[in-house]
Amino acid sequence: MMTVNSLEIPRFSGIRTFMRLPQAADGQKTDVSVIGVPFDTATSFRPGTRFGPAALREASLILKPYCPVVDVDILEHLTIADYGDCPTIPGYTAESLDKIQEHLFPFYKENTVPVVLGGDHSITLAELRAFHEAKGPAALLHFDAHSDTVPEYFGKPYNHGSPFYHALNEGLIIPEKSIQIGIRGPLYDKHILDYPKNKGLRIVLGDELHSRGCDAIIAEAIARLQGSPVFLTFDIDFLDASYAPGTGTPEVEGFSTRQALCMVRKICKKIDVAAMDLVEVLPDKDASGITALAGVSVIHAFLAALAWRKSNKLS
Repeated sequence: MMTVNSLEIPRFSGIRTFMRLPQAADGQKTDVSVIGVPFDTATSFRPGTRFGPAALREASLILKPYCPVVDVDILEHLTIADYGDCPTIPGYTAESLDKIQEHLFPFYKENTVPVVLGGDHSITLAELRAFHEAKGPAALLHFDAHSDTVPEYFGKPYNHGSPFYHALNEGLIIPEKSIQIGIRGPLYDKHILDYPKNKGLRIVLGDELHSRGCDAIIAEAIARLQGSPVFLTFDIDFLDASYAPGTGTPEVEGFSTRQALCMVRKICKKIDVAAMDLVEVLPDKDASGITALAGVSVIHAFLAALAWRKSNKLS
């Protein structure tokens, strides 16, 4: 698979694909499939994440294949291609979720790891439905400021704050094998997290992560997730608003980009992640582009861990 040599062709040249990797040809199969889902109809506050995939691709131009922290060259061990964007219907959430599920299902059936660029967090419900249809229920590794387990918003079931309520109800995830990390900020009421907790979902509040430290939570996550296929979802507002201002519902008292990359690398080296997404990048609220850069850096950390596992014959 031909890749662009950025020492010969400047990074600002050419068509914007993820990491300047090839656009996939019809019928092409790769170890990792990058797919954009430009959808934000289910947003409850600031819209604009439909432009997230484009911003992430733009920010990814600066990425390079070798990760010195993990000591692995991603492209030596993984074939990766950009498969373009998934069709959506702006203004119609339920119908778009059906379209997203239908479009992504073939990727989950193949021996590839889909990496989805969002889009608001409602799209993860469609991804999990496609995953379940192809592989069965997943263990969920979820980085976020919000649990996204509210039953409904404005009398409607689907919202970017509700995907994991429906995922639990539909049996798409294995709650006793799943973990949400970094949940923080004011809540609608005292009991809003009772439902997911009673289902067996482990919720690590932001304050607990700060007080116990990343290493303790990393160890707990690895122990909980091992032995099951894992779906990794990363909402960019896991990061503190100072690191990720370009998102729809920013929260303070969060985490640094370094903490996020460290956690993703260390956890994903030890577990079998079968799919991932990076959601809630809203470029219009971040003229500097640091939010999208943080997002693609999280994806790079995941790809490095995946390549390391393959190089060590662990996946």
